[in-house]
Amino acid sequence: MTHTHGFDLIVFDLDGTLVDSQHTIVAAMHDAFAAEGLPAPEAEAVRRVVGLSLDAAVARLLPRDAGEAYVARVAEGYKTAFTRRKAQADDSEVLFPGVREVLRALDAPEVCLAVATGKSRRGLVSSLDRHGLAGHFVSLQTADDAPGKPHPRMLELAMADVGAGPGETVVIGDTAFDMEMARTAGASAVGVGWGYHPAAELTSAGAARVLDSFDELPPALAALRPRTA
Repeated sequence: MTHTHGFDLIVFDLDGTLVDSQHTIVAAMHDAFAAEGLPAPEAEAVRRVVGLSLDAAVARLLPRDAGEAYVARVAEGYKTAFTRRKAQADDSEVLFPGVREVLRALDAPEVCLAVATGKSRRGLVSSLDRHGLAGHFVSLQTADDAPGKPHPRMLELAMADVGAGPGETVVIGDTAFDMEMARTAGASAVGVGWGYHPAAELTSAGAARVLDSFDELPPALAALRPRTA
């Protein structure tokens, strides 16, 4: 299949873009705070920090005077709670509609697909394996490898992995952090409207377009960067 878009590298966020994991994320954060005798953060506040590295996300939810050691302890508590909840039979993490079909359509020899996420590598690999998506991606960038979003380093590493330039690269994500990462690196950005930040915020942060459904992605890419002969 020859694609009508001219992007060489398409970099996807995970949580809120490919995978609907907000129930597990919010519940695990509540568990971590409860273990420290802290009141649970509002679910909306937790959703607002999804996409950041874990320590940065926890730091935003804790009081401003929380020290680094305390942040690290709560973050470890979150990891433990998240792993425990993921192992439960009623874990509700699911793919968003159309993800599997669109990834299959975009996956081609002339196009490289990658993931850039605030998750750990272990968490990312576990999620991709669970949903049978690992084979689509040639580059996996996580908070283990680089500073968290919106810092551009994860995106720069993905581009270096496949030899793609910023003008040949597009980021697909649901948060302003994803859009800012792309903009800082000189890449294009497309937002998705089913994640954790509103469409207006994605556009303000640099999204060329915000999708209402995943099947809108291929034509949106073609409109952004048409393939030339």
